[in-house]
Amino acid sequence: MEEESQRQKKIGSVLQRDLVDVLQKAATQGGMQGILISVSKVKVTVDLSVAKVFLSIFPNDKGKELIEGIKSNSPLIKHELAQRTKNQLRRMPALQFYLDDSLEYIDKIDKSLKGEDNPLIKPDLLDKRKKS
Repeated sequence: MEEESQRQKKIGSVLQRDLVDVLQKAATQGGMQGILISVSKVKVTVDLSVAKVFLSIFPNDKGKELIEGIKSNSPLIKHELAQRTKNQLRRMPALQFYLDDSLEYIDKIDKSLKGEDNPLIKPDLLDKRKKS
């Protein structure tokens, strides 16, 4: 896997900062008080055409349905981002949204380390993870 260029990192951080504002505003206007959406990472492809957005959603049980809602509203989110970044970006990359479940995974590991859930006795507690 190649190291990200400075340009990719800069665009990723610009998108991350603005996406937080857009998604939080949409959540509060949509009547979803008490739901915290954070953009944990934005990875931009080498050709700057696609941005993979990893979202961490609290509470966890709302994650899947919120991601589906965000994906269906992707064109509106992309338009709003384009308006905010028009002075910084020439072309707006396509947005792909993913649920970042790393906090939930860390919580499972923490519980097993404390002896609450032992994966040696019940190996199906820890899912198989693929590298991102």
